[in-house]
Amino acid sequence: MKASRQTLARHQASLRRCHRCPAMHGPPVTSEPVVSPVLLIGQAPGNREIEVHRPFAWTAGKTLFGWFARIGLEEDEFRHKIYMAAVCRCFPGKNPKGGDRVPNREEISNCSDWLATEVQLLKPQLILPVGKLAIAQIMPVKKLDAIIGQSHRLSFHEHIADIIPLPHPSGASTWHRTEPGKSLLNKALRLIKKHSAWQALLTLDH
Repeated sequence: MKASRQTLARHQASLRRCHRCPAMHGPPVTSEPVVSPVLLIGQAPGNREIEVHRPFAWTAGKTLFGWFARIGLEEDEFRHKIYMAAVCRCFPGKNPKGGDRVPNREEISNCSDWLATEVQLLKPQLILPVGKLAIAQIMPVKKLDAIIGQSHRLSFHEHIADIIPLPHPSGASTWHRTEPGKSLLNKALRLIKKHSAWQALLTLDH
């Protein structure tokens, strides 16, 4: 099936009715149903994203969209031009030791077919996994230093695309604000900016 805004909207309507994971807090969060050559994959929404029904709607989002503004797309334009997905679409809840709970294997598996469908519909030229959990769905990741700042040509859900991983923009993380993370992030952003799919979006009216 070829992607259209209508097919993506129908897919998202089904996704928002999902209740597969009893420990997760919904409703599932979706982006705009935009047909795009670029796919961003986050980890999982926080409680604020559940409230406003928008991915990356709080402090981590401000940092993330600040990165993309540096290479030509402000937040509003980004949301209109790039499809935003996630490993899990519901809020996992809080970790008793602090921070958000990391989704378990079953929850990740339950949600994976939604992402697989999006990859097959969009057939993106460029995929941007944000954070270790998202990156790990596509490639092995032990240390961010070994993979950030590089473009990887890989198959994901039976579709070959360029993968440019990004660190998670969480305020709790210092990786992207200290060396070598800061320089590797800048290198990754330069690679994204030069990619033909990103360049096409810069000239596209929304």
